[in-house]
Amino acid sequence: MPHKKLVNFAQTLELNLTDAQIGLLRAYARCVWEKKDFLNLTSAQSLEEILLRHICDGMVAAAWIAKKHPEALQVADAGAGCGYIGMTLAVCLPQVQVTLIESLERRCKFMNWAAMQSNIGNVQIKNVRLGQGTHFQFDVLTERAMGPLVQIGPLCLSALKPGGIFLAFQGEQAPSWGKGTVEEYTLPWDDKTRHLVSYKKDENGTRI
Repeated sequence: MPHKKLVNFAQTLELNLTDAQIGLLRAYARCVWEKKDFLNLTSAQSLEEILLRHICDGMVAAAWIAKKHPEALQVADAGAGCGYIGMTLAVCLPQVQVTLIESLERRCKFMNWAAMQSNIGNVQIKNVRLGQGTHFQFDVLTERAMGPLVQIGPLCLSALKPGGIFLAFQGEQAPSWGKGTVEEYTLPWDDKTRHLVSYKKDENGTRI
C-alpha cells in the first residue's frame, strides 16, 4: 500500500519517477527505519510514515524545483537531519547535485552511510552549521523545521546566489516572515493543509 500511494502522489505532483527511483526512495527509508532508534534519528512510528509523510514532503519540493526552477544544478537542504528532504531531492532530481548541511556529526555519518547503502550518488554531506564560516552559493536551498523564519531566513538567503530560491516548509502554520509566495498542499499521510513558501534573493542579497 505505501508503494502505491507513493507512486500516486508522485503522479499528482507531475513528477515522472521511474521504478528505479521509487526503489531508491524505499531503500533510503528502510535505512532510516533500521537505524532510527540506535541513532535517535526520527520520531516516525512506522516505515509508512517515513514514506508518506517525510519522503512525500521532499517530493513536493522536488516537483516545485522541476517546474519553476529547472535550470537549478546546485541545491541544498539546510538542517538536513537524517536527510529526508535532501535525499529525496537527489533521487527525484538526478541531474542536480544536492548538498545536505547538518551540524550533528552522527547524523552526517548516518547520511553518508545511507547514501552508499541506497546507491544515491548525487549527494554530498557537509558537517557544518549554516552561517558559521560557510560560503555557499546555491541555486536553491530548502529548509524544514530549523526554527522561526525570522531567525533562519537570513542565514538561508546568505547561502544562495543572487536570483536563487529559498524554499521553506511551514507545516500547518501560515508564513511568518517577509513576502514569500505561498503554496498549499496535502500529503497522503493525513489531510492537514501544509505550506511551502518560496523567497527569491535579489541582486542586493535581500528577499523579494
